[in-house]
Amino acid sequence: MASSQHEQVLVEEKSFARILTFNRTKQLNALSFQMISRLLELFLAYEDDPNVKLIILKGKGRSFCAGGDVAAVVHDIRAGGWRAGANFFMKEFTLNYLMATYSKPQVSILNGIVMGGGNGASMHGRFRVATENSLFAMPETALGLFPDVGASYFLSRLPGFFGEYLGLTGARLDGVEMFACGLATHFVPSAKLPMLEAALCAVDSSDPAIISSIIGQYSERPSLKEQSVYNRLDVIDRCFSQKTVEEILSALEREAVDRREGWISTTIQTLKKASPTSLKISLRSIRVGRLQGVGPCLVREYRMVCHVMRGEFSKDFFEGCRAILLDKDKNPKWEPSKLELVADSTVDSYFSKVKNEDWEDLKLPARPKFNLPPYVIAKL
Repeated sequence: MASSQHEQVLVEEKSFARILTFNRTKQLNALSFQMISRLLELFLAYEDDPNVKLIILKGKGRSFCAGGDVAAVVHDIRAGGWRAGANFFMKEFTLNYLMATYSKPQVSILNGIVMGGGNGASMHGRFRVATENSLFAMPETALGLFPDVGASYFLSRLPGFFGEYLGLTGARLDGVEMFACGLATHFVPSAKLPMLEAALCAVDSSDPAIISSIIGQYSERPSLKEQSVYNRLDVIDRCFSQKTVEEILSALEREAVDRREGWISTTIQTLKKASPTSLKISLRSIRVGRLQGVGPCLVREYRMVCHVMRGEFSKDFFEGCRAILLDKDKNPKWEPSKLELVADSTVDSYFSKVKNEDWEDLKLPARPKFNLPPYVIAKL
């Protein structure tokens, strides 16, 4: 089993490219603290290295990265208090920010499962390549958490209110849907990935236009399946543009009467099973994120995740992890148990500074704007 951080992230140097491969296949490449630390170290070193023009990120086995290792975080909190969890997210969000503001192109090959923290490690990079094996989700509301890792930035920028739909329901998308909505920049059949990788490794350039044209040579523009939920964006927009979670549910229930489409009743059931507190803070987070740059989104999400770790307003995160990851009875007992019992003042509290004398807001690394490409500056 890969135990050291060097074994958990494999590094290949090929001409001007560096290929970083997640290597925790038994855990579906879930991000450990060691992996995050190693990635941070490598990305910082490569940015200053003139011999590195491009970073390729991929996963070994059938997963790119199934998320942060939440079970390990819960174990650490139980052993050492909430700050142990906060430390994990501090490092992870710093990595997300570095990727979002990176001066060199990052190409993420999403040939498998990409969920939660796996999206944080890929969506902020310049290029995201989906395949027929890709499986996207942000399933945090089922765990008593919220879409973090900068998701309030990248989900809020999807067409219409599709980001609210994905963030609240944890709905899964295939590679074609990822490409259609913009989560992926390209769709490449997995059989062509070795050729794509070889072509990228031969490039002596950090010019995104050149990198894009190379990926484009192997790309396809596949059609959505007829039953794809992305073909129902008109219904999603009508429902998920509502002001509150309660109003979203009411709108879905009205649509269910009129349409009798299976995905609508599935969506209603999914929302009713999720943590009410998580749903409310998630909706607020995505709405606020639509008006913020990526840095402020991550700073705010760090505040939110510290409140979640402390369990002061709700212990749903620990209950969700127990029910889904540890005991696996899939029957969490949320508290509060209903949406109407989650007060607006409680939701407000998640967005406030933590009242702890030695707690600090997330300090993001300074980024030299003169050295950043225009597509990065636009995110700030």
